[in-house]
Amino acid sequence: MEVSENSFEHNSVSSQIAEKQEREAVPLAHEAIHEKVARLLSEQSARGLLLDVPAGEGALAARLVRLGFDVRCCDLYPEIFRLPGVEIKRGDLIGTLPYADEEFDFLTCVEGLEHVENPQQAIREFHRLLRTGGQLVVTVPNILNIEERLKWLFNGYTSHFKPLSREALEDVRREFGGMEEIALHVNPISYSELRYTLEKYGFEIRRLHRDKPKANLWAYWPLVALIRAIGRLTSERKRRARWTDELQSDEILLGGNTLIIHAVRS
Repeated sequence: MEVSENSFEHNSVSSQIAEKQEREAVPLAHEAIHEKVARLLSEQSARGLLLDVPAGEGALAARLVRLGFDVRCCDLYPEIFRLPGVEIKRGDLIGTLPYADEEFDFLTCVEGLEHVENPQQAIREFHRLLRTGGQLVVTVPNILNIEERLKWLFNGYTSHFKPLSREALEDVRREFGGMEEIALHVNPISYSELRYTLEKYGFEIRRLHRDKPKANLWAYWPLVALIRAIGRLTSERKRRARWTDELQSDEILLGGNTLIIHAVRS
């Protein structure tokens, strides 16, 4: 678990709320994530009704509106939302969101699942909200890239999910004015868990994406080559059953900080 390094890097939540009318929405995630998600959706042949949850300040929603999507937004803390003219509702990813069954054609969940205690419930809810054939774009910290695997080996934790002491939690609560859920990464989700959950609740993965390549990957190439060589020694049946090719893909093994999954509701 850790405090999100992407969230409100320069100001506390309380000060950002105070200046709500003074600036436009800014991303609570890395800009590269929003750019990749927007590019992915811009390539779709159709537009439609899209739900962005959690919406944060509305920076991603603003991009999607410009692309021609009919955007609705939902967040645990709608008071931080700052995108005029777009509907915002209060909703909790671990509960039932305030929308009808099969209401949406698209749903984006950027940097949300790692902040909640029950991401399986959230994905089950996404299935309820999307129409058949509806598209889901979800992102999570990539805890399985080669750098993070080594950090886990040597430290016992990854960059995005550091241990949280009582003192650290108290500091977060003071800084975020009781809205610590915005900052805390409490649920490390690997590709394997996320794929299992998506398939269990009626989604088919269309493609994996990474936010951006990590720097200095050349230093890891010998270890990456060894991992892939060992993978090729296993039988084809076992490789399919254990998703070996996906787990050793560039998007995961050589991925950036964030894994982006594009899925379709069956």
